[in-house]
Amino acid sequence: MRDDICTIPVSEVFEENDGCPICRMRDTIEHRIIDYIMGDAMMEPDVRIETNRVGFCEKHYTDMMAHRGRLQLALMLQTHIDEINKNVFTKNIFVSPAKKGERAAKISETCFICDKIEYGISRMIATIYRCYEKERDFREMFNNQPMFCLPHYERLMAGIEKKEMRSYGSEFAKNLTRITSEHTKSLYKDLSDYCAMYDYRANKEDVSKECKESVERTIAFLNGRYYE
Repeated sequence: MRDDICTIPVSEVFEENDGCPICRMRDTIEHRIIDYIMGDAMMEPDVRIETNRVGFCEKHYTDMMAHRGRLQLALMLQTHIDEINKNVFTKNIFVSPAKKGERAAKISETCFICDKIEYGISRMIATIYRCYEKERDFREMFNNQPMFCLPHYERLMAGIEKKEMRSYGSEFAKNLTRITSEHTKSLYKDLSDYCAMYDYRANKEDVSKECKESVERTIAFLNGRYYE
């Protein structure tokens, strides 16, 4: 797969101040890969070999079902099922039941799209550290983000290395924590207002949009996915 299919310029993501920037990266990469896998990838033998071997997770099967091009999905499923028949269900007296179970589990636990997203995100997070260390404009964009979701806060904090961020590692961690902490306090207030809204004495007309969407926003913060 070409690198530009699963990566986007990091600075473009941070120019926008709406939600978690790492989630925006992931969503953009995810959409591009799904478009690719349901289009041009059908003609690339190396991609088909890989999709036949690892398959897709439940979420990405659902995403592909909603995508245009049902024939492309059917063709991928056809060769994927053929691969499963050969590796799991072909009679072989030397393969134990436990081994067959392991082979089936390995297929069920892997996803071509998840793997490519992880590859793209890993590269982009490395670029974030590098840009923060070297570019003042990027530091300003990063420090002015409205939030980072909890999973991506954890990942960014865990990946800071002194050898990569010798000058700005502490500042990076401090600002990342400040942004995320302020967001959790805002979520707590909005959730409190939302719960208070069910008091019969509450004025239900004077309720902010943030309050009404506080449950969805909190779940998005906790797991990195927004559900409408």
